[in-house]
Amino acid sequence: MKLVTYLANNKPDLGILIASSVYSLHQLDASLPDNMRTFLFGGKQSMDKAMALDAALKNGNLSAPSVSIDGLTLLAPVNEPTSCRDGYAFRQHVAAARRNRGVPMIPEFDQYPIFYFTNHNAIQGPGVIDCMPDHFEKLDFELEVAIVVGKKGRNIKAAEADEYIAGYMIMNDMSARTLQMEEMLLNLGPAKGKDFSTVIGPYFVTPDELAPYLVPAKPNHVGNNHNLSMKCWVNGVLVSEGNVADMDWTFAEILERCAYGVDLFPGDVIGSGTVGTGCFLELNGTGLLNDKNFKPQWLQDGDVVEMEITGLGRLSNTIKRVESNFSLLKLKKVAAAE
Repeated sequence: MKLVTYLANNKPDLGILIASSVYSLHQLDASLPDNMRTFLFGGKQSMDKAMALDAALKNGNLSAPSVSIDGLTLLAPVNEPTSCRDGYAFRQHVAAARRNRGVPMIPEFDQYPIFYFTNHNAIQGPGVIDCMPDHFEKLDFELEVAIVVGKKGRNIKAAEADEYIAGYMIMNDMSARTLQMEEMLLNLGPAKGKDFSTVIGPYFVTPDELAPYLVPAKPNHVGNNHNLSMKCWVNGVLVSEGNVADMDWTFAEILERCAYGVDLFPGDVIGSGTVGTGCFLELNGTGLLNDKNFKPQWLQDGDVVEMEITGLGRLSNTIKRVESNFSLLKLKKVAAAE
């Protein structure tokens, strides 16, 4: 089943997507909510009802009014997440980024999965991404896949963690690299380099739809993995290509760490981290390593970023510069001369 959150009569509504047709979930069954957060907190009962409606629509046992997705304004599928974390699951990306900086691969990567919290109030879906002038100091995309937690849990073991995944989505973890790098010099963050926009969408896909793509986890790892092609274009030019199957740490293992000693809740969004080649930071570093005349590329005002993952759709955003004289970078204090 695919679910979308979209604007209807100037307010969000939750719908089932079949081919290019969207059916309002609440109109199909008045006992079901019109928003994703309440739907997920409804647990198995809400999900089972929605899955039954989806099946009835697909097999022709139910007829209902629909609208074309092409005429809708799509929001983030989970437009009010309870939290948002981002992992670090792709060894290829980590190794390449460290190699490009002239430092060895960190052995701790292979010992345990890590994540950071980002701003769940800055989640958005397809459309315009407003960026402040400081964000354009090395503005970057990050090609990722994300999961949505479907039920409350604590101290979840990796062997059981896939049962807690309600759905999958594309994620673009937008990054302002100059802000990110200056704050992380103090061994804290990322914060301001990440908190202005995290994009998810265009729709929410339940795990059963991805079952045909299941592949074994990497050796010595536990949990589901999927053979899903990942691509990113900037202004129509393919700049990144990878595969979800390249994840070294599975979502099950990331969930196990996230849930240690704390509750996970329905609506928690957790990203995979960047796939290999999945951002300009890595691509620029590799380019300069191989060719001193390489010209680095960063996102600019008006750029169109499109991401596509097998089974999860195509996510499109346009970068927009906010006209402002306010700059955090210019507020940096300088030590007084002795």
